[in-house]
Parts: sequence; structure tokens; C-alpha cells
Amino acid sequence: LSEIGSGALAPLVNGIIRNPLTRWGMDKFLGIERRRQMPAFARAPFTAWFKKRASNPSADLRRKPVVLFSDTFNTYNYPQVAIAATEVLEAAGFRVILPGAHNCGRPMISKGLVKQAKKTAARTVAALIPYAKENIPIVGLEPSSVSAITDDYLFLLPGNKDARRVAQMTLTFEEFIAQQSEDPDFHLPLDPAASRKFLLHGHCHQKALIGTDPALKLLHLLSPDVEEIEDAGCCGMAGSFGYEKEHYELSLKMAERKLAPAVRAAADDVTLVAAGVSCRQQIAHTTGRVALHPAQVLRQALSKG
Repeated sequence: LSEIGSGALAPLVNGIIRNPLTRWGMDKFLGIERRRQMPAFARAPFTAWFKKRASNPSADLRRKPVVLFSDTFNTYNYPQVAIAATEVLEAAGFRVILPGAHNCGRPMISKGLVKQAKKTAARTVAALIPYAKENIPIVGLEPSSVSAITDDYLFLLPGNKDARRVAQMTLTFEEFIAQQSEDPDFHLPLDPAASRKFLLHGHCHQKALIGTDPALKLLHLLSPDVEEIEDAGCCGMAGSFGYEKEHYELSLKMAERKLAPAVRAAADDVTLVAAGVSCRQQIAHTTGRVALHPAQVLRQALSKG
């Protein structure tokens, strides 16, 4: 659906899903809370941008390869995140490869659609295993997608050696940058003038399986003034949970426990950072403020020279 809704049809589809009458109908018949704004589809999906750009550093086969796993949302709804990640990785000297897979199956996993999730997991593993066997890092942008590959797939596809190998080679964008920053040969041309204050909110899957240390280390490449919202818990979105009419009020209460008040209290010169798309959606919905993905933060800080 995301692939169909994006591209040439995006203006039409966006107009339909944001129409008050459509939102009323989705609320009444589909149980999707009308006070929530559905994410817009991109006129130019990330994959289209990647193929059509005039200058493509990733065409240089002398560069070290890295696979960028851009999930459904970052491919078709928020391509600016995947574009930022690509440009940062290329600025650091890597050759970015796009695999033939975008759907990790996280929504199916969350809804208990095990049969469908297994099929999606098998397809994704099949698309990624050629790179994993070559020891090429697989970098994901969305924490819930990365956790699906590194954790859930091992249970969905028990005993599958390819799934285990893919899981071993998959990591988040923040993990990859944090690891690379320890290499003496790693160089990312950052503008010292881009230093600013950062406030980080960690995604639930990120905090449970990885921790926020890699994200904090990434932000410290730019500034010593980095804080994390402590004991924030879940933002309340949990994927589709916050969109569901029956859970909308509870979703807001979860955000208002710690996250939303901390965001409102942050000064205007503080940049909000959240890797999870649901977290960024909830921050915007409850506070009106915009949070950036770590890849966007680094992209903004790249030296223009």
C-alpha cells in the first residue's frame, strides 16, 4: 500500500486520507482515531531519489560497501531520513547498497500474524543474506525494524542459519557510526559551527535490546551538551497502537507521564532527537515540536566545504 500511495499518486492519496470526511469514516468504520494525522506519502520515495540522482558517490566500487536497510516508513513516508543517512555514509567514504527489501514485517509481528510474518522474514533474509555472507554491514534506520531482524526473526525462523547470519551483520545507524568513530581512519567532515544542544528520547526496542549509548556517542561527535530524557518509558504510540481509537487516550497518557512534559520544557535552541518514527510522530502530535532522526542531525552538521 505504501508503494502504491507514494510516487505520482501521492498528492491525490494524501488529499484523500487527510480529508475530514475520510478521517471521520476511518474513525467510525476502521477504528483509526480521527484526531491522529496519518503520515503523508512521499511524492519522491527514497528508492526513486537514490536511482535518479545525478551525482552518485555510491557508484564508486573502490569504496567500502554498506547495506542500507530503509524500512517502509523511511522509504515511502519519510525519505528525508534515508536520504540523510545515505549522504552521511557517503561523506564518511562508504558505498551505499540498497537491498531488494524494505518490509521487515514488524506490524505483522506486533499483531500476532505469525504466518504472514514468517513469510516476510524469509523474503527479507533471502534479500540480505548475500551481503551478510560477504561480511557487509547491514545498517537499519528504524529501531523496530532492526530488532525484528536481529531478534524476532530468530524465533520466527528457528534454526535458520541464514537468518542468524543476517542478524549478526545487522545494526542500527547509530551503532554503525559509533563503532566506526573508534576507527582511526574514520573521517566524517563535520562543521564545528554545527554544535548545538541535544535532547534524546530512546525507542522502546532500542532501549531494550541495544541501549542508547550508541546514540549518545553519535551526538557527542557534535556537541558535549547532550541529555537523555530519563525514565521516559514508552512514547505511547507503539506502532499502530496510538492510532487506534480505543487506545488513543491511553497513548496520550503514556506520553504525558514524562516524554511530552520534558519536550515542552526544553528550550527552543535544543534539538530533539529520536530514531523511532512512532516516537517522532507522538512528539509532534502532543507538543507540536519536531524531532529529528540521528541521521538527519549528522547530515545537517556536515561541512559544506
